[in-house]
Amino acid sequence: MTSRPMTSATACLIALALMGISAQAQVLRPSNTLTTPLPLVFNSSATVRQADFIVAIVNAEPITNTQVQMEVQRTLQILAGQGRPAPNARELAAEVLDRLITERVQLNQASETGLKVEESSVEQAVQNVMRQNKVDLPELKRRLAKDGVEYAQFRNQLREQITLTRLRERDVEPRVKISDGEVDQYIQEQQDISANPANVQMNLAHILIAVPETASLPEQASLQAKAQQAMTRARAGEDFAALAREFSSAADRANGGQLGLRTADRYPSLFLDATQKLKVGELSGLIRSGAGWHIVKVIEKRSANLPPTVVAQNRSRHILLSLSPQLSEAAAVEKLNDFKKRIQTGQSDFATLARENSQDGSAAQGGDLGWANPGQFVPEFEAVLQSLAPGEVSAPLTSRFGVHLIQLMERRNAPVGEREQREMVRSMLREKKLDETYISWARDLRARAYIELREAPQ
Repeated sequence: MTSRPMTSATACLIALALMGISAQAQVLRPSNTLTTPLPLVFNSSATVRQADFIVAIVNAEPITNTQVQMEVQRTLQILAGQGRPAPNARELAAEVLDRLITERVQLNQASETGLKVEESSVEQAVQNVMRQNKVDLPELKRRLAKDGVEYAQFRNQLREQITLTRLRERDVEPRVKISDGEVDQYIQEQQDISANPANVQMNLAHILIAVPETASLPEQASLQAKAQQAMTRARAGEDFAALAREFSSAADRANGGQLGLRTADRYPSLFLDATQKLKVGELSGLIRSGAGWHIVKVIEKRSANLPPTVVAQNRSRHILLSLSPQLSEAAAVEKLNDFKKRIQTGQSDFATLARENSQDGSAAQGGDLGWANPGQFVPEFEAVLQSLAPGEVSAPLTSRFGVHLIQLMERRNAPVGEREQREMVRSMLREKKLDETYISWARDLRARAYIELREAPQ
């Protein structure tokens, strides 16, 4: 990403930098923070320079009109960057004030309970901001000064966002438990409603033996025999995708005949009737339509509200170099580019270089990260991984953890076992309950705080 002014686009990068703070112990895995810190957009003081006054007091601490207006301007910039219309000014100011009050109450709670953010964490957040924005410290300070923001103020806002995240992780997440009974109940409810085709998703593959309208009776008999031959071989266990490429007249034969995951009501009723009682992996009988003879296989079938039964997995390995005062990003990139050249020319082996150089827990396994489901890695890592062909080595990638050299080893479509599906459901239910628990927790904190509303923000 190229360097640019610190506007709403850069604000998103700063938010990403903050998101990685609590994930240090989960190398490459996204953090499960309850909320994402608001992007830090810094505005020119000229845009908010007006008569200042106190609009609210929270536990003896004032919130001023200027603070509210700065947050309003920041929100408007973010909405504009997303192409969304600006809301009513009065309503937006009221919402911003409400959020500032909530944050102030939570920061007071953190202070009263002794939650502190070490200086090293703030410094790490600053480094993340500079790395994401491709700037050094003097340039960052210059941009802040241009927007009327002191560097100390910038660091304090980072500290507050880290504090809020850690407070919620400490006080909210431990309250959320999902029992086996809740998982069972959810799965049962979804299976009960799956009788409605609009609530069922299926991926079917088919082989079409086309029968022209002008075909004579002998030609029709010959084509039916061809369809029966394909069916016999499919039932004997031959690869269905290979049979589709050999026999099928349909345009999707190059894709193994797969029609793609879609709700059941988007399939022809002929296919639905033939597969309604089939399990994943089972075949229909020969189906006659106006186009010819069909053989249909169920690749995947699930409730639209349940986890998938088949996932595309990647097996990859990487070399991670962590950035430090002794190792700059440029030096790390140069070193990994040298590793890549040595691997491609056969001078070195990826696994050996990983064991000798990688600063990740996978180093002992030659950087092998094992089979991974979609979404298991942080987005920037996963995006590069998905772009690689098996055996290909990436260019150096900078993430919140450092600089990586990635090699995709294998890809496969893997069935998701019952245990894994249950854990996916548990995770989904936990995220929903986390949101509900956070709302209740935040409401209780506010109820115990002293909040005095004075003049409305202007």
